[in-house]
Amino acid sequence: MSQALLIIDAQQELIEGKDSEPGVFNKEGLLQNINAIIEQASEMSHFVVFMRDLDVAEGKGEGFEIHQEIKVPADAMIFDKKATNSFYATPLLEALKAKQVGHLIIMGCKTEHCIDTAVRAATVEGFDVTLVEDGHSTTGTAILSAEQIIGHHNQILHGHYNVDHFSVVRKAEEDLFQPPHDKYR
Repeated sequence: MSQALLIIDAQQELIEGKDSEPGVFNKEGLLQNINAIIEQASEMSHFVVFMRDLDVAEGKGEGFEIHQEIKVPADAMIFDKKATNSFYATPLLEALKAKQVGHLIIMGCKTEHCIDTAVRAATVEGFDVTLVEDGHSTTGTAILSAEQIIGHHNQILHGHYNVDHFSVVRKAEEDLFQPPHDKYR
């Protein structure tokens, strides 16, 4: 089974914030973990894919680009999306199937939007998923802090399933490229 690292909306303006919009929670830790997992994926010759949201920075300029501290591999694929769902009207599914990917490791922003949707959609599309517990982030709302949103999603997405495929949540320090999914089947 081939594996891929999918990094969603890790864009400069979204992570750092702009004007009245704050940056994401624990951005330093997020960037560090993304780079660490990219390095592992590259060393093991796994497919690395970035998704960029066209709503960020109006789809142009430095703010739209992948965060400047992220070490993007030369062979990474970068796709743009218009919707919350990374699979909607993008070449992502075809690219993953062409590489015969069966397991996705997901990281990025924002937890309750594009990350949650990607985890759920990926299981429907036939992938087992590992969501990196400390590899996604968001901003707080009037009701919940960013930490509460992240913690809630880590809890509800661990064990989320669509009969044949499901998600687990694991820390960045774990061996993410040794997926434990088969232990639970």
